[in-house]
Amino acid sequence: MEPDHTSRVARRLWSAIEPIAANVYFAPEVHAAFEELGFDGTRGGADGIQFPDRVAYFTSRGACLGHVPGHVVAAAFGVFKIDLVVDAVAEGWAKTDRDTILDARRRGATASLSRILGREPEGLPRATAILQRMAAAAPHEGRHLFAGLSSLGFPGDPMGDFWRAADLVREHRGDSHVAAWVSAGLDAVEIGLITDPWRGTPIKSWVRTRGWSDEELEAGCERLRSRGGLDGETLTDDGRRLRDEIERVTDVGETRLIDALGDDEEELFSLLEPWRDAVVEAKGYPGAGARQAAAAATAATR
Repeated sequence: MEPDHTSRVARRLWSAIEPIAANVYFAPEVHAAFEELGFDGTRGGADGIQFPDRVAYFTSRGACLGHVPGHVVAAAFGVFKIDLVVDAVAEGWAKTDRDTILDARRRGATASLSRILGREPEGLPRATAILQRMAAAAPHEGRHLFAGLSSLGFPGDPMGDFWRAADLVREHRGDSHVAAWVSAGLDAVEIGLITDPWRGTPIKSWVRTRGWSDEELEAGCERLRSRGGLDGETLTDDGRRLRDEIERVTDVGETRLIDALGDDEEELFSLLEPWRDAVVEAKGYPGAGARQAAAAATAATR
């Protein structure tokens, strides 16, 4: 398969699967399930989106790795300030255990998707089968969250199996992305800083939600300036090329998964893309406006 084709399909897949799989972080049903375990539920919202409680987010997403300390979770997630994750995970494990929070996460995620899409929308078994085939073909090496999710198996109900397959595909790309920017010599602050303007949002905006202080963000900007990636707070041509290359390398990491899609590309997207749109329309995933509002709210609390 040609690299250009791999990138095109990999990015279309991310666009289709991200709001579906990541609805778990914004679903009222999930927030309620975590509140029953003693977490704080949603920590507020923007543009109709309910953002997750940080302690519940780090503990629940990282639970597929096992009952591990926050240092391990921070390494797997990649982009967050380590101290933030370590403290949150320690607090989370004081409230619950791995199996309990994983069960709450699954129940809330499938309830939310069932509310938005219907319990068994037409084409669900087919979409699940294709995603499962892709996940089965994907390499585990260096993919920590993907491997952790794989260890959980499939829940055994139609929506649960679909959501788990979608989450596997999502986390595989996330793991590949972390490997790509680490190998490019960037740290967690720097990748967030150059990604903001690369996505068309102000620098030091969304990256603030990752726990970095103003001083840490400015120090990261200075490191990027020293290597020619930033001019002041503007992404340079070299900086854009660096960020473009990181995305291309991420795409390459998805080659085996994309190859497994084979001739079913258009069939899969014809199913996923309307479901994605339904999730976004139902305020189940944040668009750019909600992301910027959340970043502004984070900055205002400093």
